[in-house]
Amino acid sequence: MPKPMRDAGPTTGAEAVAAALRAAGVPRLYGVPGGGSSLDLVEAAAAEGIPFVLARQETAAVIMAATEAELAHRPVAALVTRGPGVGNAANGMAQASLDRAPVLLLADGFTGAERAFANHQFFDHAGMLAPVTKGAARAVEPGGAPGVMAASLLASALAAPRGPVLLELSGAAARAPSPLPGPVTLAAASPAGPLAEGPALDAARALLGAARRPVIVAGLEATEPAACAALRGLAARLGCPVLVTYKAKGVLPDADPLFAGVFTGGAAEAPVMAEADLILLAGADPVEFIPQPWRYAAPVLDLGTAPRPLHYATPAAALYGPLAPALAALGGAASAWDAATIARHREAWLAALANGPTPPGGGNRGLSPQAVVTLAAAACRDAGRAPRVAVDAGAHMFPCTTFWPAARPGDLLISNGLATMGFALPAGIAAALHDPARGALAFTGDGGLLMALGELATAVVLGVKLAIVVFNDATLSLIDIKKGGRALPGGALGWPEADFAGVMQSLGGIGLRATDEAGYRDALAAALAAPGPALVDVRVDPGSYPAQIKALRG
Repeated sequence: MPKPMRDAGPTTGAEAVAAALRAAGVPRLYGVPGGGSSLDLVEAAAAEGIPFVLARQETAAVIMAATEAELAHRPVAALVTRGPGVGNAANGMAQASLDRAPVLLLADGFTGAERAFANHQFFDHAGMLAPVTKGAARAVEPGGAPGVMAASLLASALAAPRGPVLLELSGAAARAPSPLPGPVTLAAASPAGPLAEGPALDAARALLGAARRPVIVAGLEATEPAACAALRGLAARLGCPVLVTYKAKGVLPDADPLFAGVFTGGAAEAPVMAEADLILLAGADPVEFIPQPWRYAAPVLDLGTAPRPLHYATPAAALYGPLAPALAALGGAASAWDAATIARHREAWLAALANGPTPPGGGNRGLSPQAVVTLAAAACRDAGRAPRVAVDAGAHMFPCTTFWPAARPGDLLISNGLATMGFALPAGIAAALHDPARGALAFTGDGGLLMALGELATAVVLGVKLAIVVFNDATLSLIDIKKGGRALPGGALGWPEADFAGVMQSLGGIGLRATDEAGYRDALAAALAAPGPALVDVRVDPGSYPAQIKALRG
C-alpha cells in the first residue's frame, strides 16, 4: 500500500522525489548512476527505506524495474545518468511501454546555465523517449517542485493504460530547497463496487446471452489479482475454453480443465477459435498479438481498462474501464461446451507444438528444446521449488511458453509487446528480489544472454536465488529459420560456441555444463540446491524449431 508522507520540513529536490517514491509504495530503485542528481537520489531513497540495486547496463535496469512493476502492480523507479545513460535505457523503456509497465525513469538533466555553454552529452531526452513514454517533466532549475512532478508522473504511470514516464532532475535542482509533494493518489486497477448499468453493459450482456460456444482470451490486464479472480469466476460460470496470451500465463492455470492453450493470433489455436460463436477478449491488449490479420468471423466482445488505439477486429460490443467489475457484471450461464471437447483441443494444441524428445544418448547436437523445459519443470517439482520463470526472446520461447506449467499470474515473465532479447536475466533477477522465497529461473538463448552478460555479475553480487538455463546452439535460431534461400555470409547468424559456464565461474558464481539429459538433470539439481545464482549451459539441437514455429504461426 502507498505509505504516508513524512512530516513536512526543510528538504531538497532529491529528498522530495524520494518522498514521492515512498508515498507511492515504490519498493526499489534500479539503475546505473552517473554524476549530477544520481547520487543525491540514491542517498535520499535509502533514507526513505528504498534500496538501490546497481545494474551493469541501463536497459537491464529498466527491465528489472518493469518486471517488478508488473509483479507488484505499482510503479517502480529506474535511475540513469544523462546522455548515454538515457540512450542505453531507451530499449528498456520501449519494453516497459509495449508491455504496459508503470516505470518512472529518473534521469540527470541539464540546467539552463549549463546549456548556455555545454553540448557535451546533450540531446533531447524527452524528445527521444516521447514515443515510448506517457509523460515527461523537467525539474532542472533550483526552486522548482520536483517532488510534485514525480508524484504526478507516478500517478500517470499507473493510470490505464499503464506505461513508463520520465523525470529529468539536474544536480542543482536535486540539492536545492524544495517543497514536499502532497499525498500520492494512484489509480486502482479494479476498484470495489459494481459496474454502472448502461447501454454498453446491456449490449455486452446481450452478446454473451446469445452465445452458445463463447471462447475467452485473457490478456495482460487480467493479471491484476481482482481481475484474475473475476475472470476465473466468469469462465467457471460459462464452462467455456479459455486461452491466455504469453503475458497472461497463469491467469487460468494450465492444469484447469477449461484451459485451451496460448493465444498469439497465429495458427496453433485456430481450431478451438473456429468453433466459437463469440470471442471475449478479457484485458487482451492488441500489442500482444503477432502481426497477422484477424482470422475469425465470430463477433468480438472487448473488455479492457481503456479504449484501444488499434483493433485487430472491430468489436461488436466493448466495455472499457476497471476490468474486475466488468467481468463480474456480465453474469453468464453455462455454455454448450463440454469438458471432453475442450480437452481434445488442448491436447491437439500441445501435440502441434511438440518438438520431440532428445535423441537416445543425446546425439551429437544436444537436447531437444522441449526436453530442456520439461526436465527443468520436473526438477523444480522434485526439489519442492516453484520459481517464477523469465523467458527471453528467440526460438526457445515457444517450448518455454507452451510446456512450462503456470498456476498464477506472474509465474511466467516475458517481453511480449517488444519481444526484446536480453530480457530474461534481468527479469529473473528482479523476480528473485521481489519474492526471495520463490526465487526465479531464467530461460535464455545464447544470443540473448550475450546481450545481458554483465548482469551475471549483478546476480552474483546480489546473491539472488536464480537458476539460469542457457539454450546454447551458437546461432540466432529464430532468424536462421527466416533466412529462406538467402546466401548469407559466414558468421551472419551465428558465432563460435561460447562457454557460459566458464564465464559464470569467472564472476564468482556456479557454472555448470550439460550435453545430454543425464548431465542436465544433475546440473539442474545442483543449480536448484545452490543458495545463490547458478548457470546451466545446455547444448541444444535447434533442428525441431522450424516445424514448431510453422505449427504455431502458420
